[in-house]
Amino acid sequence: MLRSYEAVAGAAGRADRGQAFFTRRHGGEWSCSSCHGQVPSATGRHAVTGKPINALAPAFNPKAFTDPRRTEKWFKRNCNDVVQRECTDAEKADVLAWLITIR
Repeated sequence: MLRSYEAVAGAAGRADRGQAFFTRRHGGEWSCSSCHGQVPSATGRHAVTGKPINALAPAFNPKAFTDPRRTEKWFKRNCNDVVQRECTDAEKADVLAWLITIR
C-alpha cells in the first residue's frame, strides 16, 4: 500500500510528516490519535461510540493495510472526519511510512 501511494504522490512517504499529521488536529475536533492513540500499537477506542479499534501499526496488527479496498474505505471515512476532506496520496504515504516504523 505504501509503495502505491508513493507512486501516485511522486515522492517517498516521510515518517516525520506522517506522525505530525496523525497526532495533529486539522481544524476539527479530532485527530487520528483521538481514536487510535498517540502511538497506535494497542487497541484504540472510537471517540464517540467507544467501540474498540484494532491496533493500526502493522507490527501489532499484521492484517493492517493488507486489503487495498478496506484501506481506502477507512482512509476516506477517517480523513473526512479528521480533515473534512479526503487525504492526498502523499498524506497517506506519510502516515503509512510512520506506522511501519512503530515496533
